Amino acid sequence: MPFKLLLQLGWRNLFRHKRRNFMLLLAICVAVAGVVVMNSLIRGFQFDMQEAAVANLTGHVKMLAPGYLDDPNIEKSFTLVKDWQPHLPGVELEGWAPRIRIPAVIMSERETRGIQLVGIDPARENISFLDKVELAGDMLSDADDRRVVIGKELARQLETEVGRRLVIITQGIDGRNREAGFRIAGTFDADGKGLEKLFVFTGVTALQNLVDAEVITEVSIKVVSQLDESLAQQGLADSFLDLDVLSWQQLEPQAAAMFVFADSAIFIWFLVMMGALIFGLMNTLITAVMERIKEFGMLRAVGMRPRAVVVQVVVESTLIMLVGVVSGTLIGWLLVLWLSDGGIDLSAYAQGVELAGMRSVLMPRLLVEDLLLVSSLSLVFGILAALYPARRAVKINPLEALRR
Repeated sequence: MPFKLLLQLGWRNLFRHKRRNFMLLLAICVAVAGVVVMNSLIRGFQFDMQEAAVANLTGHVKMLAPGYLDDPNIEKSFTLVKDWQPHLPGVELEGWAPRIRIPAVIMSERETRGIQLVGIDPARENISFLDKVELAGDMLSDADDRRVVIGKELARQLETEVGRRLVIITQGIDGRNREAGFRIAGTFDADGKGLEKLFVFTGVTALQNLVDAEVITEVSIKVVSQLDESLAQQGLADSFLDLDVLSWQQLEPQAAAMFVFADSAIFIWFLVMMGALIFGLMNTLITAVMERIKEFGMLRAVGMRPRAVVVQVVVESTLIMLVGVVSGTLIGWLLVLWLSDGGIDLSAYAQGVELAGMRSVLMPRLLVEDLLLVSSLSLVFGILAALYPARRAVKINPLEALRR
């Protein structure tokens, strides 16, 4: 039989059992829309972790002196040529930042805490979390600024405020302790309290003067496209053979593992939803075939070949899946747009969220690749689910079917 005729028969059969097919269509829409929305939330969680890891003074690629990760101190430092700029052909950079990052002790009139003292050039910190934090007071003016910017939580622990003085003790390049007083320029409110308690920022030149060495301990590079990460890492490694050039995955292995796990979670969630949908679809199609035994028997009696019967059942299933997948994808997309307006507030679970490296507001992220994957695999699974009922239809004996 011509495929066009089978397609017409399949389309008309959909309207013969409106209630059953509507319920099946509704189930497909709910399953596909649920997968689309959940995928977007997992993607939001995934990219939140990556962005947090990259913005946590890491960048996509970082240059360090050998041994710095094992023993981070000013002795594990290096120098850059004056007016050095990263030269990476074919790589589009969002920015780069040289820093000194060393352990120190900070003291107020009442409390003492251990911190990471970070010397920065404020003009280059658009690649870190400092570019997006809420600030009370002033940011450092330039690399020579001798004031400090501390976290809001650290200020609370030290029982101090903007404008007050602090004393910081750290180690100089000669191994001896250096002690100096700093005035608080401002306090920052980051997404996680861990950042607020850990980091204290001052001008990189001012910190070099304190440790008596014109050196840095790290250079962070942030690229525009993730596809350029490996090119940037390889290019820097070729230029600085005496330094360790590491990617953010190597520097933040926990976040990198969770990033990979999110891909697996998306696939598992899809299999769970589609598995339940396939069983429902298969049962519905088997029921439909059993209800149409006489019809298939008559069609076989007038000359329809077994192959044509299989094609007709598969065509009907494919049409239902096609309408359901398109509708479900559209509904899921609209729900994601609605959620994207304000995101999902996770502030009630703030501590757990911060440990996972996420922001307190989860913003869904919808990727075209995910939509195409969900749509194509749903159609494939729908066709596969129709094969068994189609085989049941082929096994119907025309004479026995006509007697019913």
